[in-house]
Amino acid sequence: MGNLCSLLTQPPAKKKHTKRSSNAPPLSNLSSRWTRMRSSRKDKLDDAIIREQALAAAILFKQHQKNGTLPFDRSSSMRYPNGWSKKNSLPRSSSSRARSLTDPLLQPHQLVNQGIKLDDLETSHFVLVHGGGFGAWCWYKTIALLEEGGFKVTAIDLTGSGVHSFDTNNIRSLSQYVKPLTDYLEKLPEGEKVILVGHDFGGPCISYAMELFPRKVSKAVFVAAAMLTSGQSTLDIFSQQVGSNDLMQQAQIFLYANGNDEPPTAIELDKSLLRDLLFNQSPSKDVALASVLMRPIPFAPVLEKLSLSDVNYGSVRRFYIEAPDDNAIPIALQENMINTSPPEKVFRLKGADHSPFFSKPQAMHKLLIEISKIQ
Repeated sequence: MGNLCSLLTQPPAKKKHTKRSSNAPPLSNLSSRWTRMRSSRKDKLDDAIIREQALAAAILFKQHQKNGTLPFDRSSSMRYPNGWSKKNSLPRSSSSRARSLTDPLLQPHQLVNQGIKLDDLETSHFVLVHGGGFGAWCWYKTIALLEEGGFKVTAIDLTGSGVHSFDTNNIRSLSQYVKPLTDYLEKLPEGEKVILVGHDFGGPCISYAMELFPRKVSKAVFVAAAMLTSGQSTLDIFSQQVGSNDLMQQAQIFLYANGNDEPPTAIELDKSLLRDLLFNQSPSKDVALASVLMRPIPFAPVLEKLSLSDVNYGSVRRFYIEAPDDNAIPIALQENMINTSPPEKVFRLKGADHSPFFSKPQAMHKLLIEISKIQ
């Protein structure tokens, strides 16, 4: 990289009245040099851009030399490393709204998580589990921020979600729905641990995984998620707000793939109500993304009651991130779940709607880092 920098910082050409030394270059070389000096302002700007791109390429090359390429997990949606141009060198919200003090724009030196020694953490590997109807795609800002700090990140597409091609209407059980996550954890090397992060219906999914693989889960983080107790189903939780959440009832569209005489097979959300229900504080671009990519929610797993034991599920350290402006799982319901089964610590993400990875990505990132550091 040193050679590259030296090439990009050549000294300026000498002025006309300066005497040439005895070993001066030929006149033809001098003439071409004067021609370059008389180039237009546009050419100079182009040169500056080229220098910036070359430096960025050199930095990227050095990073790959030091850290190796970014990990890609076949169980997750495709991800690409951040581009290194000036325009997109920092992962940031696409919101056109004024940024609140609770979600400040981080500077480059802050994104490297100064003061954190990854080797001192029990694990630096986050496994992100989306909620009902979402996919691994919803974590794109969180993935960028964590990977920028050197953390390993795996975002799972559950069965029939994201790029997983299975028909949602044919999902018969929670175990079938969660299989991409349990398969991933099962293949982890002995002794390797992860931090599970579950959003929305991803809460029961990580609870199911915690019961099966407690020794592979360092911590579990519930983000505006359903946090059940043993013997409860997700439907039981949401039944507690019947009559108090008319918006949720208006948005639900039941699908009957097996005929109207049979139980529903999936639930779809009315796209015209997505913003008010799930993204009331989120940038418009993210709402548009979600309206294109969201898929139906399988109904059978929502009905299934969890069997959670103290020796397995209860041995994993739990944390909860509240979203006070959530219209899908209102804050009163979040607090009721917390009081029923208290986690180790509760964080409140001020100004967050049901989708903090869109509405408060920077602030949520800080909380995830803070949780990873808790001894």
